[in-house]
Amino acid sequence: MKKWIRSFFAKEGIKSVISSLLCILGGMLVGFLVLLVIALVSDDIPVAHAFKGLRIILSGPFAPLATSGSNINIMRILGNMLFQAAPLLMTGLSVAIAFKTGLFNIGAPGQFLMGAMGAIITAHSIPTTPQTAIFVWILAVAVGTVCGMIWGLIPGFFKAILNVNEVIVCIMTNWIAANLVSWVFSANRQFTDSSSGRTMYALKTSVNGVTTPKLGLDQIFKGSDIDIGILIAIAVAIIMFIMMSKTIFGYELKASGYNKHAAKYAGMNEKRSIMLSMAIAGGLAAMGATLYYLNAGPDFTWDTYNKLPAYGFNGIPVALLASSNPLGVIFSSVFLRYVDLGGYYLSGMTNYNEYVSDMIVAVIVYFAGFSMLIKMLLSRRKAAKAAKAQEKAQIAEEEQPNTNTEEKEGKDQ
Repeated sequence: MKKWIRSFFAKEGIKSVISSLLCILGGMLVGFLVLLVIALVSDDIPVAHAFKGLRIILSGPFAPLATSGSNINIMRILGNMLFQAAPLLMTGLSVAIAFKTGLFNIGAPGQFLMGAMGAIITAHSIPTTPQTAIFVWILAVAVGTVCGMIWGLIPGFFKAILNVNEVIVCIMTNWIAANLVSWVFSANRQFTDSSSGRTMYALKTSVNGVTTPKLGLDQIFKGSDIDIGILIAIAVAIIMFIMMSKTIFGYELKASGYNKHAAKYAGMNEKRSIMLSMAIAGGLAAMGATLYYLNAGPDFTWDTYNKLPAYGFNGIPVALLASSNPLGVIFSSVFLRYVDLGGYYLSGMTNYNEYVSDMIVAVIVYFAGFSMLIKMLLSRRKAAKAAKAQEKAQIAEEEQPNTNTEEKEGKDQ
């Protein structure tokens, strides 16, 4: 029984789950301590609100039920949570795939913007009818994804050919994308929504009838913006898992990331693998943007030269919390969106202001980054125990012949 338990906890997947849970618990604990300290030093916040605040964060989208009861449309809240988790899942996949191949894709915000621009312009540039709208939607998703792949290929090219650190190039491409998107939309006003005095907002694709299909999900989660984007994102995560763990192509990508010199010695084209991994990562982030903005709900502001999209950066803790496992990214993205909703309700249901709620969520997200570290420590502990056990076995094996010799000599005498 003990042997089975040891082998169970020695599995990579189990260690990833344990490390993620420890990070979540650590983040919650520190977040609660911050709430408690603020309550103790503030005259306006009772100490009881610290415990109430923790309960609200843990309740996530269900927090309003405690006060408003049946007046809250919980299905609408859940639907919007899943809808907003889809782009987070895709950017998390983008960062995770790059991590798996030994690269740090901090360029997801720029790739996200390029995907949004490509999809929106494509959707508005082709005349549609109710019968052809679905084909234009498919084309818009494809064009947006390809735009992100090209943008991700840039740091991959510099890394593979010129050995320039991909982080530096990604940061530069982020701001180039931000200014490029702003310039394109400001120069082409036919894509701008100027209704009701609005400025710097792109025209929604729903005007052209090009929106992501809902397939009845809007009837289950009535009143929400949900569509099949979350289902597509989950399907992509499963495909990425199969590709990375079950195919030769995925093995080559990971091998080039672990040691490009060993991969080259083994006959793999390590430069091609680096460029392809960054292109795939860029395409994933861009697809997240297409799934998000090809919807009648969200607004896309092209005032991006002042602020990069948060979805791109939030993909980093999603990937870290999942230990870069594509299947784990599904759960970590939904969880972080769940906690974010809890933080949103914290300021409205307690005396804490919105800055405190954002800080608490940020603390929890920050602790998500320790998932990889905890997993590494668990692996080291296991390796140390295995080495110690092997050493004991070796000592016992060395002593065994001496014991047999002594017994033989005693019998001869």
